[in-house]
Amino acid sequence: MLNLILLQVGTNLAEASKPITTAVRHDGLMKELIQTAFKSGLVMIPLLVLTLVAIFIFFERYIVIYRAGRVNSKLMKNLRKHILDGKIDSAFHLCRKENTPTSRMIEKGISRIGRSLADVTTAIENVGNHEISRLERRLPILATVVGAAPMIGILGTIVGIIQAFYEMASSGNTVDLTMITQNVYQTLVTTVAGFVVGLIAYLAYNILVASVKGAISNIKSVTIEFMDMLNEQPEYSSLKV
Repeated sequence: MLNLILLQVGTNLAEASKPITTAVRHDGLMKELIQTAFKSGLVMIPLLVLTLVAIFIFFERYIVIYRAGRVNSKLMKNLRKHILDGKIDSAFHLCRKENTPTSRMIEKGISRIGRSLADVTTAIENVGNHEISRLERRLPILATVVGAAPMIGILGTIVGIIQAFYEMASSGNTVDLTMITQNVYQTLVTTVAGFVVGLIAYLAYNILVASVKGAISNIKSVTIEFMDMLNEQPEYSSLKV
């Protein structure tokens, strides 16, 4: 009976130690992958550069897009007051002082007051297209990182495998399999690194695209509100031809 109890306790301890051993192995694997990434040659340099570029573009564009998409309710309230009171110059200087994509569009529309509403709308749309292109600046570079990073990683792996087979062919009958497998293992890490960088850039790109769409939606709602202000004034709404 005592032997059975001791055997059961030993079995339970062995089962309990398995997750710990697995976790230790996983930690060791991650450390080995990181160390191998630094030993994978010149291919890791462009991947590192692409990573830094993607991170910089994401944070720089996200801040710009976030500021552009914000709607200053106080500005719109003051603009409505000035326009309804006929104080066009005050409304113009208020927009110039704000200096945001929305205010620049409204500023262009105010400068066209006195012409037809169609001309005002066209002027606002032209400025809006320019502001949208400014918001989307550097996004093509981020899209390029999405496609280029995995290709660079695969290229590094292919070059490493070719080098490994070249060493096998050059060594003749004395093939060091340990060295060959280690070289192939190191080159495969570049593929993993390339896909990781591409995935990061892909997520960043989609977040920025969604942010740009949100900012455009907010800008359009503000311009519609501005045109409604003009329509509320008889002397402005009558200029439709």
